[in-house]
Amino acid sequence: MTAKDPRAPLLARLAGLIADETRAACLLALLDGRAWTAGELARHAGVAASTLSEHLGKLVAGGVLAEERQGRHRYVRLADARVAQLVEDLAAQVGPVEVVRPPRNLRESSAGSAMARGRTCYDHLAGRLGITVTDALTRRGLLVQDTGFALTEAGVRWFADAGIGLDRGGRRPLARACLDWTERRPHLAGVAGAALCRHALGAGWCVRIGSERAVRVTALGERALAELLGIDGAALR
Repeated sequence: MTAKDPRAPLLARLAGLIADETRAACLLALLDGRAWTAGELARHAGVAASTLSEHLGKLVAGGVLAEERQGRHRYVRLADARVAQLVEDLAAQVGPVEVVRPPRNLRESSAGSAMARGRTCYDHLAGRLGITVTDALTRRGLLVQDTGFALTEAGVRWFADAGIGLDRGGRRPLARACLDWTERRPHLAGVAGAALCRHALGAGWCVRIGSERAVRVTALGERALAELLGIDGAALR
């Protein structure tokens, strides 16, 4: 008789943590890369604060979320990039929200359109914006997608010339493909994707809009992306 893989109970425990609609809603909200208070997540998930607190306790104990306290407030965030990747990959299997359920009103439809146009996916750019940037990097020979994503030597130089630092000291891959759940194609994640997103927000190329993960490219961003990657501004609106 073959011995049971010792990872089996650990995998089952992790799957059980995610296999709850309220906890899944929290994990998807936290893909914006920011820390949320328990109260904010409770309102987002549509449950009582006491109920949400119980769910958060399980996610923190399971190593899926990290917890921070400031005064009376309790903040939680995704534990690390690996957890974010897991949530992203699972969410991509569901498909676009419009396929699962049509928008109920104009506000919801507008928010969905903004998310599809451009958003953050934990710490990198996603939606049509993320795909457009990924395609531009590939066309210019800065990124290859033949057997997974990889920056070329020219791509590494491009990041340096653009003043976008790449932290290559950790275990996270320099470039990684992340399946976009609205575009159904991979966009750039990993160290390079995170650095590009961080620079875009810090330099004012993109701004966050609303309370969701949606971002909008500014006029400054359109000029920068046109100059650096030859992207037509119309493709970003």
